[in-house]
Amino acid sequence: MDEVEVAINTESPRAVSAIVRRGNRYLLVLRANPPAQNMFAFPGGRVDPGEDATAAALRELAEETGIIATSARPYATYDLTPDRPAGEEHYLLTAFEVTEPGTVEPRALDDAAAVGWYEIAETRGLSMPVSMHACFDKLEAR
Repeated sequence: MDEVEVAINTESPRAVSAIVRRGNRYLLVLRANPPAQNMFAFPGGRVDPGEDATAAALRELAEETGIIATSARPYATYDLTPDRPAGEEHYLLTAFEVTEPGTVEPRALDDAAAVGWYEIAETRGLSMPVSMHACFDKLEAR
């Protein structure tokens, strides 16, 4: 399944992720559960019914790593199901860049089997969803 970047959408994403950067390293979790089990990704997950996407990104970051972020801003939105038949709802994921104090060391909690800091070049050989590679390409290009 291909994943496609679309216009940033904070109104109706069904999933969110939190981009945490310290220096030239990014925080990744190794997913413990499906659908991305045994794959590396930014901390994140589903938006709860009635929940604001920004709040969901901050919540997921705290649940998976113990890091409490102070703010978040939308960075990119990915359509994870562009090959669905016409009329079916697309599964949108919005990635947020977050600001955090940088004083807490992340821990693997909730859906995270492990956590770690990676430079973009180090991510190239990791098993990750296609949207992660696309997001790193965009981060590297700026």
